[in-house]
Amino acid sequence: MQTNEETPKLVLINREHFLCKILTQQKPSPSVLISHIYSSISFHLIQNPPIMAVFTFEDQTTSPVAPATLYKALVKDADDIVPKAVDSFKSVEIVEGNGGPGTIKKISFLEDGETKFVLHKIEGIDEANLGYSYSIVGGVALPDTAEKITLDTKLSDGPNGGSVVKLSIKYHSKGDAPPNEEELKTGKAKSDALFKVIEAYLVANA
Repeated sequence: MQTNEETPKLVLINREHFLCKILTQQKPSPSVLISHIYSSISFHLIQNPPIMAVFTFEDQTTSPVAPATLYKALVKDADDIVPKAVDSFKSVEIVEGNGGPGTIKKISFLEDGETKFVLHKIEGIDEANLGYSYSIVGGVALPDTAEKITLDTKLSDGPNGGSVVKLSIKYHSKGDAPPNEEELKTGKAKSDALFKVIEAYLVANA
């Protein structure tokens, strides 16, 4: 007696109608079936990458410190000056790279009696135009909802020999939800406070 039982000819695995063929002449072995499944998953991820939204925020401030001096302190000599200017900073360590773009730094500091750290990745250095870009890629300053937070800084001449500091912040979310407003406010307050401490150090040691 003939049976109607046979394995499926086609398996539809996503909305783009990618078809994974399974032979009907004989039931596939577990290894063949697993291979088809993993191939299907890989194709689905390539065609439908995880959603990652980017939220951009702009900010601007001024400083009495000249642009070249401020840039040197914040970028070129930051590893030496920041620990001197900020008592809570313990160390700056290069964990990957040679100091240029792609370099990742581990910055350790004390907060609430505990040693914490953040990971900074240098994205770009434009000394001729006083530009600098880095991303927060790990540590306590990176929320669970963020893949990374990129900060693009540009210095220019300001009033009375000082500087104008333009800052563009790009929040790369792991999903499509916007960043938490309170976390943004807290992060900005800490960043502003750090900038003012370094600024005061430069003025005092001019």
